[in-house]
Amino acid sequence: MAKTKTAFFCQNCGTQYAKWVGQCSSCKEWNTVVEEVVQKEEKRSWKTDISSVKQASKPLRVSEITHEKELRLDTLDQEFNRVLGGGLVPGSLTLLGGEPGIGKSTLLLQIALKLPYKTLYVSGEESQRQIKMRADRIQPNSENCYILTETKTQNIFQQIGALEPDLVVIDSIQTLHTDYIESAAGSISQIRECAAELIKFAKESHTPVILVGHITKDGTIAGPKILEHMVDTVLQFEGDRNYVYRILRSLKNRFGSTAELGIYEMQGSGLREVNNPSEVLISKNQEDLSGTAIAATVEGMRPLLIEIQALVSTAVYGTPQRSATGFNAKRLNMLLAVLEKRAGFKLAAKDVFLNITGGISVDDPAIDLAVMAAILSSNADIPIEKGICFAAEVGLAGEIRPVQRVDQRILEAEKLGFSTIFVSKNNKIGLKNTGIQIRKVSKIEDVVSALFG
Repeated sequence: MAKTKTAFFCQNCGTQYAKWVGQCSSCKEWNTVVEEVVQKEEKRSWKTDISSVKQASKPLRVSEITHEKELRLDTLDQEFNRVLGGGLVPGSLTLLGGEPGIGKSTLLLQIALKLPYKTLYVSGEESQRQIKMRADRIQPNSENCYILTETKTQNIFQQIGALEPDLVVIDSIQTLHTDYIESAAGSISQIRECAAELIKFAKESHTPVILVGHITKDGTIAGPKILEHMVDTVLQFEGDRNYVYRILRSLKNRFGSTAELGIYEMQGSGLREVNNPSEVLISKNQEDLSGTAIAATVEGMRPLLIEIQALVSTAVYGTPQRSATGFNAKRLNMLLAVLEKRAGFKLAAKDVFLNITGGISVDDPAIDLAVMAAILSSNADIPIEKGICFAAEVGLAGEIRPVQRVDQRILEAEKLGFSTIFVSKNNKIGLKNTGIQIRKVSKIEDVVSALFG
């Protein structure tokens, strides 16, 4: 029996201490340091009844290492593949986090049911009958998906050795526990140890593993921060329960871009992939409404057209309100200051509310011009003509700055039937003979005169 020792961990950030302290020195939280009993055996392995030959690694010159294109497993889900960078890499560990009830388990079960190869779905939160009820709504006839309800890692690895699946889904990492650690499931040491065993299994067997992670009230994944460092990919599944759309983002990806975006629609039969989100994010109102503008943005490799709504009204109280949904509030204040200083619009005594429809958040600076156009339209109560969209950044001097990949934005706007797009005069456009009018502007005054006379 190995010697039993205790350690102190911060339940908020995972920092380890030799003794108890009242305040964590890393995250500055009070009363979050607790004692956990840690017991380690000399020999540990993810394999219990599986024999293996452990190969010792040796250093190689960079020129001696052969580089081959990594084969990926197709998940048969275009949105999931896009966010991952083309599919699941063998031996990779993917962590999926999100709010409770947002649809994490539904998404992974839906993928597991569609796959043509053997998949093991391990659940520590639901019974097999509960999962069967959800599976009947999504795809009742699946011969390759196996359901296991277990929380002990040693028992899970025994079933993995007997089944030999091509993909393992763990729902969730916070419910697992191992015999090597004498602490409750969900504690800092249990999460770290269980994740380490799963990583060792994935790398040695070249089997991709997907983990579901709970999040805290602050929106971060529960457990030690080292968990996100250990895994290869961190995905965030987000959305508003009042909307039917769900957004899959990549926060970390060792095998692809972190700028990609996947959009789903929640239905009774599961999550439907939204292949053309521009048609979803733009409302179908036939009436001309003031305070609405269309922006051409790019998320990863995909161009999107989104609708921006603004409301400008006289401030009732002494201090005017500034509220933004899906847009950076500080950047909104900056754009309002530019409008007042460079364009002469008196907005200091007015409330300004901004909303990006569809429940998504956009950080692309190319929507600055559309934000300004929506604010000016609401302020003057004059609607912007149908068929006009915007793709430009606005500087502090009121100049219209160029944006990247403007050709893709123009082609997407043309495909959706827009007749005019406002871009920067300094943008280099390689398109010829397009069916959309390209208006090149250099200052915010040029946009105001073109839209409102």
